[in-house]
Amino acid sequence: MVRMYCTAVCPYCVMAERLLKSKGVNEIEKIRVDLDPARRAEMIEKTGRRTVPQIFIMDYHVGGFDDLSALDRAGKLNELLEQETK
Repeated sequence: MVRMYCTAVCPYCVMAERLLKSKGVNEIEKIRVDLDPARRAEMIEKTGRRTVPQIFIMDYHVGGFDDLSALDRAGKLNELLEQETK
């Protein structure tokens, strides 16, 4: 399961979603922190970060778009996504 804390007007959220979809991820649980302050507080508590997106694959906190992109460049994103489907 891929879960992403995001906002409506975040270009990095859009880029993260595009990258994940290019890897075959069809479902992303999007948690809109701009609509629900309690969910933003939850995101900060879980990640220690205030910026979006914050991406989780299963229970693994990937981080933001830059972290996701770096994981992909290192060849490790596919591995993580394959574990997610097992």
